[in-house]
Amino acid sequence: MQDIAVIEDPAAAEASLDPIRTAILRELVQPGSATQLAVRVGLPRQKVNYHLKALERHGLVELVEERRKGNVTERVLQASAASYLISPTALAAVSPDPHRFSDRFSAFWLLALAGRMVQEMGKLITGAAAARQKLATFAIDGDITFRSAADRAAFAEELGVEVTRLVDKYHDGGASAGGRRHRLVVALHPALKETGAPKETKAAKETDTRKEHGND
Repeated sequence: MQDIAVIEDPAAAEASLDPIRTAILRELVQPGSATQLAVRVGLPRQKVNYHLKALERHGLVELVEERRKGNVTERVLQASAASYLISPTALAAVSPDPHRFSDRFSAFWLLALAGRMVQEMGKLITGAAAARQKLATFAIDGDITFRSAADRAAFAEELGVEVTRLVDKYHDGGASAGGRRHRLVVALHPALKETGAPKETKAAKETDTRKEHGND
């Protein structure tokens, strides 16, 4: 089982988006039969079998083993991956093209770059798996809080200068034998606001403060 599978086929993407099949894929992170799945998802076994055949046809689930039970052969299946991403290739006619525009301050260009990354990484992972090779990848993920928009702009400017310096230092413009071209994408965007934990009221804060100081 892969950690993440990138879906490129439009028909496979359509199959994966069905709510029932999504639930089945989630359950099949651990191997299971149609009978076991019917209990987990609360559907008749015949209906589960119908969806399993569709998922198997598109390579989203795979056979683990067959068990003989009397006159019946029970098929045990498992999802082909723990998680799935749908590649822009599945929507090739309308997928974003990063070459259409190039604006480093555009959120839409950032989306186009992210889509291209999913598309290219999907193909690279498939190729590396077929060749039984590892991919040379590197990523950084973190959070940074800016005091002001001016600080954010200054950071972006300095980051751009530093990245350009490193590219100039290590880029092999002569494309020497054995050299391999790599894609470099640096992104910065606002973090999503957390929702869920209720905000503490002013009265509650004052109560906590009194308790800390021993004032009732």
